Amino acid sequence: MSSIDFWYSIGSTYTYLTVLRLPKIAIVNGIEISWRPFNVRDVMVEQKNIPFSNKPVKSAYMWRDIERRSRMYNLEPKIPAPYPLSGLVLANQIAILGKEEGWLEAYTQATYRRWFQKGEPAGEEPNISGSLIEIGQDVDRVIGLATSQEIVSMLDKETIEAKALGVFGSPSFVVFGEVFWGDDRLEDAVSWALRGSLAPIE
Repeated sequence: MSSIDFWYSIGSTYTYLTVLRLPKIAIVNGIEISWRPFNVRDVMVEQKNIPFSNKPVKSAYMWRDIERRSRMYNLEPKIPAPYPLSGLVLANQIAILGKEEGWLEAYTQATYRRWFQKGEPAGEEPNISGSLIEIGQDVDRVIGLATSQEIVSMLDKETIEAKALGVFGSPSFVVFGEVFWGDDRLEDAVSWALRGSLAPIE
């Protein structure tokens, strides 16, 4: 089965569009998706790249673009969503724990739905408790483990690996060493995973 490494950071706005449609795309195309959370803020600080902060024109475009694309995917976010997230790192530490325990995908979708559809910032209350309870997890247990040095180190390790692969933003898709950045490149990544090319089949 073909596979795609899906590198993402909870805190990326465009990643909302990906996480809620990716499972269906994977099933339809017979592709295995490896969900790989990392700390995109660390990458952006290193690159001195602050994409939308204090850039009102660019921010307005981002929200309108997400709104347009959401309609295409039959999603109904409340735009603008709270942004940026002060709890970005914690949200992704919880995601790393979820990856270890097998509930990463459910948590990621739940926290994004609450962030974009209920206006509850991911990585903060009441989003954290609501998302974890929704997927059947004990809140105190998860927070205790997610803030442990072990999980902190694991998130750091994943972030280092993402950088080494050339990942610089979220969402990104890595297929056979090729990096595809942005929700609008998901279909390109699928094509590459299936055919190793973007060119039409002759």
